[in-house]
Amino acid sequence: MSTEPAPLVSPSQDVETTPQRPARPEPAEALAVGYRLSARPASPATLTPRPRADFVETDQVKDLTRRGLGFLRAGYPLHFRGPAGTGKTTLALHVAAQLGRPVIVITGDNELGTADLVGSQRGYHYRKVVDQFIHNVTKLEETANQRWTDHRLTTACREGYTLVYDEFTRSRPETHNVLLGVFEEKILFLPAQAREECYIRVHPDFRAIFTSNPQEYAGVHASQDALADRLATIDVDYPDRGMELAVASARTGLGETEAARIIDLVRAFRASGDYQQTPTMRASLMIARVAAQEGLRVSIDDPGFVQLCMDALESRMFSGARLEAATRETSRAALLALLAVHCPSEAPIVRVTAARRAKKADAS
Repeated sequence: MSTEPAPLVSPSQDVETTPQRPARPEPAEALAVGYRLSARPASPATLTPRPRADFVETDQVKDLTRRGLGFLRAGYPLHFRGPAGTGKTTLALHVAAQLGRPVIVITGDNELGTADLVGSQRGYHYRKVVDQFIHNVTKLEETANQRWTDHRLTTACREGYTLVYDEFTRSRPETHNVLLGVFEEKILFLPAQAREECYIRVHPDFRAIFTSNPQEYAGVHASQDALADRLATIDVDYPDRGMELAVASARTGLGETEAARIIDLVRAFRASGDYQQTPTMRASLMIARVAAQEGLRVSIDDPGFVQLCMDALESRMFSGARLEAATRETSRAALLALLAVHCPSEAPIVRVTAARRAKKADAS
């Protein structure tokens, strides 16, 4: 009798039972204070967060990191909650990096289902046996078994990886039912068709970090009370002035004086409340980076710089709403008044720091 692995399709060409959605892209780079992700060659599903060269770890970041690690080391899932632009994702990756374990990242999505977290059947594995024990008799036996594929939550629970679930409230609440047993009983219950297991015990090194934005309403679902009760939630507010200034100087190459003018302008605009979309540190970085690149003076006397600030900030005042011309002019005048206060006349020409000059030299 001879057994020959003569599948109708090769393992790399499994027949799919249902059309599959394209894989969701992972964030190639976290914003805010500066973390990047690189794939681990040994495990394509995992990533390794590493600080960028311009990563800034201020006292505020150190305090949030220390508090978060305290919960994680005690075995509790961690939840960073805060508005857009506060650096939640970067902070989550930074804390995950301190644990020293491979990281798996999931991004919340309304189309994300339990199968996307746990796993599903993907295609078939065929096996064909040709029996010619009696030379003039041929016996054929063919079997086809569905193939189970672990997805990210199952992989993280099985191997003891760190799971970073970014913007988890963008997923439907029922998707997270499977997490309740993971956090309480330390058991991940699997569908009946999952291999030969009906559950797996969660690895003792498994940790989970969640982020969410409580202020956003578009595409966001309310969190389940049962899940929220299991999370250790830390609220993340906007960075203080010192942190914004350090980040702007490191990320844009502007001198401290010029960066401070832009930081103070955006912070004053945020404090005014005269907007529909909150201006965050990303707006400061946008203005500072373009000003440094174009050699603009950080002054109301430079028309190019004034136009840059209007482009970056004025759109946040209206968010596309149709307003009367008088209303627009009033809001524009208020923004120009802030510019006159924080970026006054006779401002020095933009000074590019030594770090930025070295960066430009390397690029050339």
